[in-house]
Formats: sequence, C-alpha cells, structure tokens
Amino acid sequence: MKKIVYYLFLLCLILPAGLQCVSVRAAGSVPSVSAQAAVLIDQASGRILFSRNSSEKLPIASITKVMTAVLAIESGKLNRMVTVSREAVRAEGSSIYLKPGERIRLIDLVYGLMLRSGNDASVAIAEAVAGSTAGFALLMNEKAAELGMNGTHFMNPNGLDDPGHYSTAADMAVLTRYAMQNTTFRKITGTRSYRVEKTNKEQVRVLLNKNKMLRLYSKATGGKTGFTKKAGRTLISTASSGSVSLIVVTLNDGDDWRDHQQLFEWGFTNYHPVVVVHQGKLKANTVSFYRNRLYIRHNAVWPLTDQEAARVKRDLVLVAPTSGKEKQMPPEPAGYLKIRVAQEQLGSIPVYYKKAAEEKKSFWKLFTSLLTTLISGGAQSL
Repeated sequence: MKKIVYYLFLLCLILPAGLQCVSVRAAGSVPSVSAQAAVLIDQASGRILFSRNSSEKLPIASITKVMTAVLAIESGKLNRMVTVSREAVRAEGSSIYLKPGERIRLIDLVYGLMLRSGNDASVAIAEAVAGSTAGFALLMNEKAAELGMNGTHFMNPNGLDDPGHYSTAADMAVLTRYAMQNTTFRKITGTRSYRVEKTNKEQVRVLLNKNKMLRLYSKATGGKTGFTKKAGRTLISTASSGSVSLIVVTLNDGDDWRDHQQLFEWGFTNYHPVVVVHQGKLKANTVSFYRNRLYIRHNAVWPLTDQEAARVKRDLVLVAPTSGKEKQMPPEPAGYLKIRVAQEQLGSIPVYYKKAAEEKKSFWKLFTSLLTTLISGGAQSL
C-alpha cells in the first residue's frame, strides 16, 4: 500500500500544471466522477475533502441563483410586495409564469427562484433589490469579492450563458457554505414543495422542488440544479449525517445525481469530526513567564480520517502585540496554534493570554521583550 501511495505521489509531481490530482487521503477507494469539475467540502470547517479541477473557471448555469437568493434574503425586503415588470416576464428559459403587473411577495419569488429555477423570478428579484439586473450584478460581484470568490464573475441573476459569467466549483462551495449559515436560506433550499397564495393576476401556485437529491438521497438537506447547453448539467447539494454536514458542487456532469450520492457516502464513511484542540488552558512548552497562562476560547474541530487523527501536529506561534492596541476589546491574540496533518495546513486557532490579577498595565512591554528571542526562533511543535 505504501508503494502505491508513493507512486501516486510521484505521478502528481510530474503531471502538467493544468491538471489536478484527486485527493487520496481517506481510507477506501475514492469515487470516480463524471464531472468536468467537482469538489466536496466539510460545511463546518470548509476543509476540502475531494477536488477535481475545482479551480477551473466554467459556466455555471442556474446554480448562480444561490447568490441571487442570498442577496434577496440579506436585503431585508422579503415581506415586501414586488410589482412584476414586462422585462421579468420576458426572461427566457425556466419560469414560474409571472404576469406583467402582478404583485407578489419577494419571499415567494425566492421560493420560485430556488425550487423551480424561475428566470422570471430572478429578474423580478434583481429589479426589486437593486433597481435593475445590471445593478444587481454589481451587488453579486461585490458579495463574491467579500467571500473571496476570486474565480467568479457574474453578469446576470440567473446564469444564462454569457462569456463574462463564470465561476469555479470551489467558489460555489464557498458561497454555499456561507448561504447555509442563514436559517432562511436553509429552510428554502430544503423545501420540497411551497404554496404561493393567490395574487392579483394568478391563482394559487404550488411549487415543487426540481432538486431530485431531496427525494433520491435520505441525507440530502438542500441544493440547486442548473443546466444550459454551454454549461451542461451543474448541481449543488448539501447533506448531513449525524454531526457532519457536507457540500458537493459539480460542473458539467452528465451523471450528477449518482456522483453526488457517491461523494457524500465516501465523505461520511471516511471523515469524522475530531476535536484537535480543546478550549481552555493551553499546555505549552514555553518560557516560564507565561507558561499556563495561554488559553483557547473554543474547541477546534476538523473532519479527519482515522489515520489523520493519529498524525495531527500543533505548532504554536507567538507574536508581539501591535503598538497602541493594549486596551483593545476584545484583546488581540497572543499568537496562533497552527494545525496540520503532515504538510497540509488545516487552519489556525487564535491563542490568548490570560493576565493574572496582580499584573500591571505595562505587561505588554515586558511581554514584547520576552518574546523577541522566541519569535526569532520560529514555531514550536506541541
């Protein structure tokens, strides 16, 4: 087995830069997928568990509407009435069959957007939130930049093909992870059917969710479908098992329902939440002046395989305080505990210094002088 892993590692080193190796960290065979690009991430930590061309910029079709829904929800206007324009009704592609002059709540439009992928609903939302689709696209790109979606650019609220409209599997996973932190979004994306009450132009509508994952896979909690001829089939799915929640994004995938289920099952089988650092006092082999004074505010949990859990390393890096911030609230970290498995950096956790009651306000000056030698020596492994 060691020889197989070794040869796979060598193969990764000699592959052309444009190609990516599929993660082989977990025990058990990695599932094959049909997607041009795919990613599986842990929702809580954001750790990438599986990646295939996940940074490739591609058309994304209607999974774009996750961003549209996020901006509509965050606008604070969900209960406001929207008057549907002729431009919205003329939107090509999938529709919830809005009528010109129809008055409908913004939240009903968001359900129509997410469950039925209504392009007419997307334009009506854009106009209600930003005044125009062009103005809404600016908001979309601002939000993408805020979330660090550096491989993404939006031109419209629905994902209809445009050379300037693209994203990556990794970026859409980042967006979905952000969206799933919102209780309203979670409720909408996980809804199988929704009733829109009678409006001034239409009788009651019953919207059924197009996302078959909610019916095919018992652990599914939400997601968004997409398709255009240029983008192919695109799909975002979320699923939970016990305390673990995962996100899968595939782009240009002709067998996405199967691929998503296989990736979820592989992730749930091989990765488990592990408390890599417990909150409270940090036991550090460091200078006696502040030994037993460093502490962690919260448990740090990452999804790990059984093999990884036994190989976790923790590196403590202490830093000198920024001048003039001694009285800052909350207090600045005294340093960071970097978590890694082998050479993979999982993340870093802020470490704080708990002052004793008898310490004077001039502590930071003494602390800085004591740290000078330590910092120059680099990180400590715990």
